[in-house]
Amino acid sequence: MADKITRIAIVDANRCKPKRCAQECKKSCPVVKMGKLCIEVKSSDKIAFISEFLCIGCGICVKKCPFEAIAIINLPTNLESQVTHRYTANSFKLHRLPTPRPGQVLGLVGTNGIGKSTALKVLAGKLKPNLGRYDDPPDWQEILKYFRGSELQNYFTKVLEDNLKALIKPQYVDHIPKAIKGNLTVSQMLDSKLELDNKAKMCDDLELNHVLDREVVHLSGGELQRFAIAMSCIQKADVYVLSVSAIASFLTPRSGTCSTNPLPIWTSSSV
Repeated sequence: MADKITRIAIVDANRCKPKRCAQECKKSCPVVKMGKLCIEVKSSDKIAFISEFLCIGCGICVKKCPFEAIAIINLPTNLESQVTHRYTANSFKLHRLPTPRPGQVLGLVGTNGIGKSTALKVLAGKLKPNLGRYDDPPDWQEILKYFRGSELQNYFTKVLEDNLKALIKPQYVDHIPKAIKGNLTVSQMLDSKLELDNKAKMCDDLELNHVLDREVVHLSGGELQRFAIAMSCIQKADVYVLSVSAIASFLTPRSGTCSTNPLPIWTSSSV
């Protein structure tokens, strides 16, 4: 007997528009034609619902959707028991988690929408993992039991007990100037957050020396990214999470190179 295939049915909430289509996904679904509620949608709905349990993975709905809002993804069956987080039905699943280790740099690289930022929010303690149970979220006792025997159990125990400080740099830095009150310069902002004796080194490494006297509101996009990284790295923390959205963010005149959408995590020796 063939192994059971695990499927994820994803419906893009921004693209799915039942009021502007003829519900082609439902009308063309062979499972629906057999009388089963594999796809449920009406013209008055905001989004279609696809039952992953009933879906046979034929892909007809994917081809028929006029807005390209549907994706059916086949996964190895063994991943079904390794779901870390899922926001809603028919949304992506985050399977497993990267493991931060003391004194090491962990980098996540990949295309948009694969869960990098979600994983970092979980590790930074900004998002409680629901283990895929978005309609019945587990408590922390269940979460720690799920990670029992792994390095992540000790990690989340420290997060839960507030024995681990994680500092996360915002992914979208264009909001930073709007959040700053007054016409503060780069140097003034760095001094206001300085907790470590490394301001000079950060400014040198990130090439911010020439903009120290410039007001933050006048920084370019790349300068804002480097400024935001410096603001994070001059503060005391056990884990530094640097979420970067643009390729050009790490492009500097000195190196002349860049990384593709890097999301690094720095950990101190105390984690």
